Parts: sequence; structure tokens; C-alpha cells
Amino acid sequence: MRPTRPRRTDPASAVEADLRARALRLLARREHSRAELRRKLAAHADDGDDLEALLDDFTRRGWLSEERFVEQAVRARAQRHGPLRIAHHLREKGIGEEAIARAVADVRAGQHEALAAAWRSRFGRLPADQAEKARQVRFLQGRGFPVEAVLRFLREAGGR
Repeated sequence: MRPTRPRRTDPASAVEADLRARALRLLARREHSRAELRRKLAAHADDGDDLEALLDDFTRRGWLSEERFVEQAVRARAQRHGPLRIAHHLREKGIGEEAIARAVADVRAGQHEALAAAWRSRFGRLPADQAEKARQVRFLQGRGFPVEAVLRFLREAGGR
């Protein structure tokens, strides 16, 4: 058997391979938005690395998908949070306004059930006075539900 010689690797390609492997490890754990993945990888990229080319390659291969990220983020939060909070989360992750508008429209369709579930999990009974009502409204607004929807929900729940 003939001994193998160690391969000489270009240091630049080794760094690029390390960056690629790091990106794949991040994407294997969960979906990421393009901006989020860029931010996480930028700390490990050298000046000469073409991070955008790597992200373009991942998008072309289907490994990086903004649509999948939005779907996953909405699915994970829709049962506990309202459309305003979900939209804020997506903006923080660098998602475009058009995709956010589509996602929020879907969330608003199931908003009543999510609002009811959040209210039941925290309170479960109607407010006895105005101070308690204000407390419940603030809590539900903090969860990202519009004040109009919260007040309508409390009004309807009181009529039952």
C-alpha cells in the first residue's frame, strides 16, 4: 500500500468550506431568514469571502428559503401571539414587507381563536372591574393583538 501525501489546501478555500459547513449546521437546526443567516455568518467570514455568493448558492439549491422561514415562524407563534407581534418578529429577521403582509393576512384569519386561547391561558374569567379589564387589555396587546380585536373579544365574551 502506497502512503498518501497530505493534500495542500488553499487557506481561502478552507475558510470558505468552514463558512459553508457553519451555514449548513445552522440551517439543519432550524430555518433562518437570509438576513439572519448573513448576520450570523458575517462574524466568521474573512474580508475576501463572498458571503452573498454563498447565500445565493444556498437559495438556488433550496436550502435557504424565506418562504419556509416565514411559514415556520408564523406556525410557531400564531397560537400564542397576535398579528402585530408576529409582524414585528418577521421585521426583526429581515423579511420584506410584502411577505409580512401575506403572513399577517393569514394570521388575522385565525386571530379570534388565538386571542381566546391566550386570554383563557392567562385569565379564564371576565374582568370584574375597569382596572382588571385594563390589565387584560394590556396583556393581550403585549401579545400582539390589536386593541380593537381585544375589546371586541371582551365585549363578545361578556355577552355569553
